[in-house]
Amino acid sequence: MPASLPDFVPLFIDGHWTGSARRQAGTAPFTGAPLPPVCECEEAQLDDALDAAVRASIQVVEMPARERAARLYAAAAAVRDAAPDLARIMALETGKPVRDGLTEALRSAETLELSAQEGLRIEGAQVPMESSAIGAGKLGVSVRFPVGVVAAITPFNAPINLTAHKLGPAWAAGNAVILKPSPQAALTIHRLVEVILGAGIPSHWLQLVQGDEAAARMVRAPQVDFVSFTGSSRIGEIVKASSGLKRVALELGGNGFTIVAADAPLEEAAEACARNSMRLAGQSCISVQNVCVHRDIYDEFVQRVVHHVDRLRVGDPLDEATDVGSVISVKSAMRIQSLVDAAVAEGARLLRGGTHVGAVVQPTVLADVPAHCETVRGEVFGPVIALMPYDDLQSAFDLVNAGPYGLQAGIYTSSLPLAMQALRTLRMGAVIVNGTSTWRSDQAPYGGVKASGIGREGPRFAVRELTEERFVVFNV
Repeated sequence: MPASLPDFVPLFIDGHWTGSARRQAGTAPFTGAPLPPVCECEEAQLDDALDAAVRASIQVVEMPARERAARLYAAAAAVRDAAPDLARIMALETGKPVRDGLTEALRSAETLELSAQEGLRIEGAQVPMESSAIGAGKLGVSVRFPVGVVAAITPFNAPINLTAHKLGPAWAAGNAVILKPSPQAALTIHRLVEVILGAGIPSHWLQLVQGDEAAARMVRAPQVDFVSFTGSSRIGEIVKASSGLKRVALELGGNGFTIVAADAPLEEAAEACARNSMRLAGQSCISVQNVCVHRDIYDEFVQRVVHHVDRLRVGDPLDEATDVGSVISVKSAMRIQSLVDAAVAEGARLLRGGTHVGAVVQPTVLADVPAHCETVRGEVFGPVIALMPYDDLQSAFDLVNAGPYGLQAGIYTSSLPLAMQALRTLRMGAVIVNGTSTWRSDQAPYGGVKASGIGREGPRFAVRELTEERFVVFNV
């Protein structure tokens, strides 16, 4: 257990921790025990936060990039030292197994380090003015500058690393940030902010607010220059519609397809699909949700997936032996249960799981799932894997592309031409060859197309999005 918890989760505005009269109750999803309530931002407090962020945006950019990078390196070291404590708080608050939380916290330290490196590489380009008659004799250079104030909105499912992916690149590029995390991970982010401020991140670089009303106002606020949102496609659409002419980066949902070809390494693919469908209780937008398997190997593949799912340990997220903890709430568990029940009613075979107790959903394996089911087309966001046979590879590609999402897909095959065919055909942000949809390396470009979002994360790519290009012409 964490050493101590605060009486309430405060806001951080204009360099000070502060409370508010409006508070949202917190609950530990695995035990149902109450957690400290989360302060919600009053209207005047958000005004103060926005004004402070505008003032800070001038100060952040005035600090040399080398010094900003040094602050980020120090923050990364502090996060690495605090990783065990952060993991325990995350396990208590979100139901994520403490072992996975530790991995996430350590990855977050790397994300901050990668951001520091990219902040030292921001560069423009010389434009060949001599290529046109009107440009002849002139010198043209594009230069990149920070956008100003970044509004960052983050979810509960990977709270530390997804926050690091917003704070690190924004600060490396010279921006100020106003952060609104999920109230379901507020304790975790409160502790993260304490850690990085203690490591020397200047207090004016960050404003920390809470509440849906605050988030909606942030998105519309004229003081905000850029909105970076990670969450559901439904809310992402609202963010885009209400942000006006601001630039946005939206990292949204997915339904996690992996294709297993007839020549796939069967055991490797089955184990990876089983593990990556249930890891984090399926609460990742790139979790393996749907697996299309060539009919020649389908029956054996199904058996192997069931075997590996049976080996997973479900239980207390604070137990280091736990593989699958709870989902985020009882309400979420009930939603997942309803999707499974609907799939079975439409003809899917329930091989494992299909039940829940409180917020703990048993790892669920569905076979022969009809393609029109919501468990295939929608985003389950729970420990559920849907297995489907296919005869013709193009039909599998068509099924993947027919859905609303386009985040990541995996394909297992021994054939390089087939892998290249998948890359050319699947409309995705990424195609993972001989891996599942559940893969992310923090330095890589990450994001989707269609209902899966706009823009790319990963420090190098986020830094470019969080700067704006300015062209200068020298008449010489």
